[in-house]
Amino acid sequence: MSSEILANSAPSLSATKADRDFMQQAIALAKHGLNSCAPNPRVGCVLVRDGAVVGRGWHQRAGEAHAEINALADAGDNARTATAYVTLEPCSHQGRTGPCADALIAAGISRVVYGMLDPNPEVSGAGLAKLKQAGVELLGPLLEDEARALNPGFIKRMELGQPYIRIKSAMSLDGRTAMASGESKWITAPAAREDVQKLRARSCALITGVGSVVHDDPSLTVRLGDDDRQPLRVIVDSSARCPRRAQIFEKQGRTVIACLESAEIAADDEREFWRLPERDGKVDLHALVKRLAAENCNEILVETGAELAGAFVGEALVDEFIVYIAPKFMGSHARPLFELPISTMSGHLPLIIKDIRAVGYDWRVTALPDPDS
Repeated sequence: MSSEILANSAPSLSATKADRDFMQQAIALAKHGLNSCAPNPRVGCVLVRDGAVVGRGWHQRAGEAHAEINALADAGDNARTATAYVTLEPCSHQGRTGPCADALIAAGISRVVYGMLDPNPEVSGAGLAKLKQAGVELLGPLLEDEARALNPGFIKRMELGQPYIRIKSAMSLDGRTAMASGESKWITAPAAREDVQKLRARSCALITGVGSVVHDDPSLTVRLGDDDRQPLRVIVDSSARCPRRAQIFEKQGRTVIACLESAEIAADDEREFWRLPERDGKVDLHALVKRLAAENCNEILVETGAELAGAFVGEALVDEFIVYIAPKFMGSHARPLFELPISTMSGHLPLIIKDIRAVGYDWRVTALPDPDS
């Protein structure tokens, strides 16, 4: 259905400068839901009539009104004959809220400019089909790359059944992440640690290893405000040896332990365990990722030591690397960034540097695996 709708929609090349400007406004609005609307996608909508914006909206929280509904409410009667600029194809199905395509039609919207199709293959194009059948003019996809960048996790989960996985690491200038003893607090300065809070806040789940819990006793919480949504916290712990009194279990939100099916768990241990298959004596990370997708997790942040981080890299499960570099040396006996069994230059893992910027006294490097390697 989606290809048919695209064939009958005006190509994005026919978009005017005003169309692009209004879509940019819708994309900016969508970012207001960066931390709050999971597992739903981040969506923004701008309603324009006679060249002026008459309504704005974005999807704020899962289960609440979608971006189009909020924009229609903002516009009131001014929505009639207006153009709707929406970053994602309006939905056509009944979920916890009604179909946005129906609401746009009922409000008298005459034209819809969309950023991208719904990535869900079961419904992709259906919203556009409803609009087209009702006589609404369609234009899109427009600024598709920017629209897709809003929801890398939702898109990957819809298209491939997997969440988008980031690994966050902090290292010294000589590439070390912890002392030989395991001590790692604090490599980076406060500004970088505050930046990590933003990464956590946009994530659906945080993953760490039992070694990190034992050595650092992290809380793995989001601490940006009073109403922070706390992501699911997952401890990879093959033998279920994680201390019961670790502070990660005492914090607000849900914490689970991913262990082997064969792990021995005391009858009086009331913590939540996910029993997962074994792979080379450890928890099968592919099974863990599949379980996280089943939990409707879009974006995952891995914050852990060199061994587990290296295992994610070795299994080709990482979509993005975020490395904070502190201006200090920690010495040759300290631990490396990843434990990777690479012994020759030809075995290297090529990356594409996406961004480098200063964060306080430290530097943040964002890199992606090279898709052509």
